[in-house]
Amino acid sequence: MRTDSRALLERMIQRIPSQQRRGRRWDAFSHRLEKHFGRLFSLLLELYGSNYDFLYFVEDLLFGMWNCCRERSAGLAEIDEIHEQDPSWFTRQDIVGAIVYADLFAGDLKGVQQQLPCLEELGITYLHLMPLFKAPEGESDGGYAVSSYREVQQHLGTMDDLRELAAMLRKRGITLVLDFILNHTSDQHEWARRAAEGDAYYQNFYYLFPDRREPDEYNAHLREIFPEARTGSFSYREDIGKWVWTTFNSFQWDLNYQNHEVFKAMAEEMLFLANVGVGVLRFDAIAFVWKEKGTVCESLPKAHTVIKAFKALAAVAAPSLVFKSEAIVHPDEVSQYIGTNECALSYNPLIMATAWEGLATRDPRLFRSSIIHRYYIPPGCSWVNYVRSHDDIGWTFDDGDAAMIGINGFFHRRFLNEFYTGRFPGSFARGLPFQENPKTGDCRISGTCASLTGLEKGIVMNDDQEISLAVAKIVMLYGLMFTLGGIPLIYIGDEIGLLNDYSYAADPSKARDSRWVHRVPMDWHKAELRHREGTVEHRIFSRIQRMIQVRKQESALAMGSLKVVDHGHPHLLAFVREAEDHRVIVMANFSDRPTWISQNDLLLMECPEGSVDILADAGLHDSLELAPWGMKWVKPPAS
Repeated sequence: MRTDSRALLERMIQRIPSQQRRGRRWDAFSHRLEKHFGRLFSLLLELYGSNYDFLYFVEDLLFGMWNCCRERSAGLAEIDEIHEQDPSWFTRQDIVGAIVYADLFAGDLKGVQQQLPCLEELGITYLHLMPLFKAPEGESDGGYAVSSYREVQQHLGTMDDLRELAAMLRKRGITLVLDFILNHTSDQHEWARRAAEGDAYYQNFYYLFPDRREPDEYNAHLREIFPEARTGSFSYREDIGKWVWTTFNSFQWDLNYQNHEVFKAMAEEMLFLANVGVGVLRFDAIAFVWKEKGTVCESLPKAHTVIKAFKALAAVAAPSLVFKSEAIVHPDEVSQYIGTNECALSYNPLIMATAWEGLATRDPRLFRSSIIHRYYIPPGCSWVNYVRSHDDIGWTFDDGDAAMIGINGFFHRRFLNEFYTGRFPGSFARGLPFQENPKTGDCRISGTCASLTGLEKGIVMNDDQEISLAVAKIVMLYGLMFTLGGIPLIYIGDEIGLLNDYSYAADPSKARDSRWVHRVPMDWHKAELRHREGTVEHRIFSRIQRMIQVRKQESALAMGSLKVVDHGHPHLLAFVREAEDHRVIVMANFSDRPTWISQNDLLLMECPEGSVDILADAGLHDSLELAPWGMKWVKPPAS
């Protein structure tokens, strides 16, 4: 097949006008085409090889790739060359991420430009702007119901504003990250509207059924994603008299990737965004893109084939474009999407979930187990580690992992839900349930980092000790993300301790989605307090800023070697990060009380005499004390 694809490629290239097939841009493109086309062809053959027009489909993709390459700006072509020489640039320790809604952060895209100095002050080099494409007014799943991938929401600005922002970020050394919502579109997207009008071509872009027979056959194997929205994964549309596959919300129509025209159309949208200046695309709901009857329709083998084909296509047309997977599935399935030929970046929901579990239990064993058994990924790839995101917290740990340390996974999730909604006696958290399912007892948790760590409770009670403990928890959580290896992602607002915003309940378009409680508008008055010593905002911001500064100086904190240290302290987590002859030992106290570490324990952790606490820039003595929820980053003397 390799020989057949090569001969095919040679014939297709001859269809490109000869005057275009010269110059530096063509030379680079043809070199990449030679390198990647065989793999791309094999992947497409697996997906769509039975179609009568398969070769025409491949040829159309080839022409689209070349047009994308030709139209890339000089700045983007330069980034392509740089990242081809350094394809794992995102594994460096100087990559620090932030995630914001443009409107909640700064009003619109031009406002984001004006506020870039604030992000640079923090040390951000990777900026994820939450969904900003055209979406229906009212309910739009926070922008994840896309009506057009080529238009920006009107209140945010224009596509030219986005291009300008992307160029400005590049000049400042900041990578632009956007969501690519590839499982579904809004029912207001042109494709969906044409389908609703009866256009057979576009009806085949989605899953439409005249009656309940096939939906019931599929539903027998599917899990409910949004049980509060509806039962099952299908919605009846009276206006067209059909059932529509809607995994998430009734206004989000799932795309039919068994139709090769859908793949081609979405490839065109992806390459358009690459030329706008996007450096990383977050592939939303990646596990759901391929459906087959009689299966759970999640993480099927051909879902991976689709993503790999997109990657091979991008490697030719826009090689600096990086994919990040968002797969909120079983931990064993999350890692299956990670690879240099698929998604080189991946969210790490297990680390997020077990970090919060450790806060509730004051016990880091499940978190420890997660980094021992489930942290390794292939070289050249990186985790994206986060404390909070725009989404809910789901308890995605493995029941087998929990059982190994004496925890019943089902009942433990019940406890965690009670704890983080404040129902459990003595809880410090002030969160809200999301998509609570009374049939299964399952739910997820909404809330800002500050409200879930006890800062809201402390402020309401005017309890200085509770406030101090909450500040320490926030800092420790982020300290873990800064040191584990991978890209740490800061949900902007956490660095100044923004609390839950309950006003969302008064907005009919948001009231049924508790996640809006933590999608908080930036409070610029509180942001100014980050410079005033003694304020809560300063206490959090200055320590997070310091950790980022130290992280960027320590090559051991890049993505790489991680070894957990055995010890006898029930509340202590300790691990070693190492790169060549550089080493940092990280210690975290999961307790409301101080933890003492003796000289012998320090030696066990490879902290000999002369070691330095690099956060405090102070030498260690014979023993050390970790404050409640405290951290130490210790650097041994050079050997």
